[in-house]
Amino acid sequence: MSTPEQSPQDATPESIPAPTGIVVGIDGSDQSNCALIWAARQAKLRNLPLHLVTAYTVPIFAASGLDGGYATVDDDVIRQGAEAVLREAAAKVAHLEVAMDARVENGDAAGVLLELSESAQLLVFGSRGRGGFIGRLLGSVSSALPAHAKCPTVTVPLSCARRLGEGAPSDKPAPVIENVVTVGVDGSAHARYAVLLAAEQAERSGATLRIICAVKPYTGSLAWMPAPVDREALFTEIQQQLDAGEKWIRSHFPKLPIEVALIEGSAVEELVKASETSELVVLGTRGRGGFAGMMLGSTTDGVRHHAKGPIMVVRDREDPRQDDRSAFGPLLQA
Repeated sequence: MSTPEQSPQDATPESIPAPTGIVVGIDGSDQSNCALIWAARQAKLRNLPLHLVTAYTVPIFAASGLDGGYATVDDDVIRQGAEAVLREAAAKVAHLEVAMDARVENGDAAGVLLELSESAQLLVFGSRGRGGFIGRLLGSVSSALPAHAKCPTVTVPLSCARRLGEGAPSDKPAPVIENVVTVGVDGSAHARYAVLLAAEQAERSGATLRIICAVKPYTGSLAWMPAPVDREALFTEIQQQLDAGEKWIRSHFPKLPIEVALIEGSAVEELVKASETSELVVLGTRGRGGFAGMMLGSTTDGVRHHAKGPIMVVRDREDPRQDDRSAFGPLLQA
């Protein structure tokens, strides 16, 4: 059985090289346990090292006695508790026999993980935490990580517990998870990069790639538009671009099963629904609002906050595979 390459007691920034694999934020909560299991399985699938990270800051309290001043909690006590959390986490996934290391960092959890994302391939964390050792990481600050991390991030909500084998026994049937990686698109270059990474994920896991484009229904909120919208022409134009995009992605992943769906509806609602049964939903951090309205950007936040499954958020990067996209058909015009 594989054991962590380094024990938490020895886990210091000076003794552990910068992470090159999958980094997962740990705080001992049920949420971070879900993230841990998902990250460990991905490390096994990708043959990458797994880096367990927890961070803390020493709280300072104002004294209320006559000798006014400040009191601090013993740093050694907090660190020992953090190390115990990491040992328990490492033991939980030791059966997967992936290379692991563990580190305890003193500092703001979000800042620590953002720094580690500069060399990591993937950053994984739960949607909410206990506010414990890793402090704000799994709370409000986790909302900022996808937009600022240097590598793709994956948020694993607590609702994934049962599909990961972590949920408590229940009379309700477990959700049926399709072997599908779903990606949301809006015609922007940011979305095309997300499609490339989603296709890579689907290919390595033997899954189907499902591309979803959601177009907002016509409602009174569009009454401000200067001319009537020809919905049929709009859908025809979008479908042509989706068909061209499908040909393009097939040229780079010829053996990958691909499905494309053009849906009239809310992008957030459709992608949250997809998260209930997909292995993974992939989104870009921002888009142009293109033909599908606000698919990326604020939609990404909406999906992450309500998702029922893992959500990968991909920051846009230049990729040479995008250079030949225009050869396959029409692109969204600026």
